[in-house]
This record gives sequence, C-alpha cells and structure tokens, in this order.
Amino acid sequence: MADSVNSELDIFSEMNKEPFFSVIIPTFNRANTLLRALKSLVSQTERDWEAIIIDDGSTDDTADLLIPYIENHPRIKYIAQSNTGAAKAKNTGILVASGKFITFLDSDDEFLPNHLAIRKQLLRANPQINFLHGGVSVLGNQLMPHKDGSKKTLKVTDCIIGGTFVVDREALIKLEGFRNIRLSEDSDLFDRAINADFQILKVDEPTYLYHRESILSLTHEFAQSLN
Repeated sequence: MADSVNSELDIFSEMNKEPFFSVIIPTFNRANTLLRALKSLVSQTERDWEAIIIDDGSTDDTADLLIPYIENHPRIKYIAQSNTGAAKAKNTGILVASGKFITFLDSDDEFLPNHLAIRKQLLRANPQINFLHGGVSVLGNQLMPHKDGSKKTLKVTDCIIGGTFVVDREALIKLEGFRNIRLSEDSDLFDRAINADFQILKVDEPTYLYHRESILSLTHEFAQSLN
C-alpha cells in the first residue's frame, strides 16, 4: 500500500514541475504510425519530459486509439483542433508547453532510446546553447526536393530536419514559432534563429529516425506537382 501511494506521489510531483523537455507531436490521420512514435518516446532513458499531441483535424481513428493509451501515460497530453496545417499545429503545442526546451517528434517518426538523454547532456555541458539540431537517420527515400521550387533534389541528411530541433522555449516564443508557409517551415525557422543570433549546435549522433518509406509525405506530393 505504501509503495502504491509513493508511486502516485512521484507521478504527481513529475506532472507539477517544469519538465526539461516538452515534446510536441503534430499529427493528421496517422493512427497507423502514431503509437510507434509514442512507444519510442515512453522508452526514453531520459524521463524528464512532457508530451503534447496536437491532433490537427484527423478524420481516422486517431482519437479512439489515443484515449486509452494516454490514460496510462499521464505525461502525455492530447489536444484536438480543426485542421490548420503543420506549422500552426506546432505553434499550438508551443503555446501550451511548459518545458524548458521544446522539441518535436513527427507522428510517423521515432526516437532511439537515448535521443533525449544525449541532447540533455549536450545542453547541460553547453549552457550558452539555445538551439540544437541534427542527428538524423533516414529510413527510405534519401532525397527530397529543393525548397527553391526547382526540380533539383538534395540529400535529406544535408537538409534541416525540424523533428531534430531542440529549442529554448522562451527563445522560440520570442521568435513567434513557425510561419505558415507551403514548404520548408523548418528551414525558415532555422534561418530566423540564425538571424536572431541564437547559439546553435549541431548534434552528430543519429538518434532521430526519419521515416520516408511512404509516398504520402508532403515533400513527395510537392515533388510530384513539379513534374
């Protein structure tokens, strides 16, 4: 009985302190991959986090799938809204986040178990840094269309991948989050962070698993429209 009470008190204490990370998970009709993403999050060796799922108007069974799952994981919050697009969905998460640093997990991607731990170690060792990025392993299509709208392609590993961002929450709010543009809102945010003199560090360890096996990705649809 005492162990049960202590366990409940530990959970309550975790829920009521500022977490180190707020993990924002935007999703739209990704019920088939979302649980995989969440399992990779709850398997993290680093436990000082909250997660905020922003359901951007899903019409599949996302809500039915999530509700019983998050009942067993009190650090995961679920917010449903009308469809507004990826940038605005992420901005919703930023506004309700309480963590010192905000990071992201696309609902069809995964973290390796040491993903957050490595980033926390880097941030503590480099307190002047307020923006981490990089450290991605690409599964599937290794190329994506160039953001200039031409038919040129780039290696994904040479691009800015928003899922790998870890940004000081206050600094990100001052930057006013993501702009609602057709493509490359991640690289747009990164460019604005550079212009705002953010202290930026690139991570080497490829612990963010970027799934690009599906032809339904936004970048694929954009590339097809150029043909």
